[in-house]
Amino acid sequence: MTSSLPSLTVALAVFAGAFGLAVGSFLNVVVYRVPAGLSVVAPPSACPRCGSGIRGVDNIPVVSWIALRGRCRSCSEPISTRYPIVEAVTAGLFLLVGLRFLPQTGTSGPAFVGQIVLLAALLYLMAASVALALIDVDTHTLPNRIVLPMYPVLIVLLTVASALTGDWAALIRAVGGMAVLGGVYLVLALAVPRGMGFGDVKLAGVLGLVLAYLGWGPLTVGAFGAFLLGGTFGIVLLAVRRAGRSTGIPFGPWMLLGAWVGAFVGAPIWDAYLHLLGLV
Repeated sequence: MTSSLPSLTVALAVFAGAFGLAVGSFLNVVVYRVPAGLSVVAPPSACPRCGSGIRGVDNIPVVSWIALRGRCRSCSEPISTRYPIVEAVTAGLFLLVGLRFLPQTGTSGPAFVGQIVLLAALLYLMAASVALALIDVDTHTLPNRIVLPMYPVLIVLLTVASALTGDWAALIRAVGGMAVLGGVYLVLALAVPRGMGFGDVKLAGVLGLVLAYLGWGPLTVGAFGAFLLGGTFGIVLLAVRRAGRSTGIPFGPWMLLGAWVGAFVGAPIWDAYLHLLGLV
């Protein structure tokens, strides 16, 4: 059993990437319909110009767009390049998450399953991250329809992961991280209402939950990373005169990017910082 785990976990990572293609296709629907208050499951996708339904053969992620040369089969209406880009990028991000958070070699039994559940939670967070980042860029909103369900889904998944791995300390830490990061953003939203929205506050709680589950290092780096990356982007826009001091810049994408920096490399960065200070 143990000797077969490396090949099994690599296969899981590859499957995650392939699964990401299908998820990316669905996310295109979510990004378009959720801000408009529409259902994401009905009616089936159709061309906005001629109303023709999308055939199954024309609904293969990336491949169908290339085969159709970026146009509707029925009326030749151009199909935005954003659709295949979102599908391909989502697949790539799912693959990276799969590779980074593979179950550890030598893990078996309930602990192995628990790590798979944690991987599922992170893939879910990545899918939501892609959708929320695009919606925030388009509309400067972080819809409750996406953010609020993340709380129960992730809490259940992380609880199951802890039950299987026996790492209850991670779950307790996650609850603390949710309260701390959500609380910090709440204070900022109340103190600077024009600079921080309550959508950011709700998202902060979710990110604090997951990052703290991974460790205090990922939480700290992820939290500071959002402000560092977002602030740098704002300064660059001001420098090239693409924005003014009163220009609204969506912060959700930077929260999400910072969070994923924390998830991927937060632990070693935090350890290096503590060593630099001589605290460890």
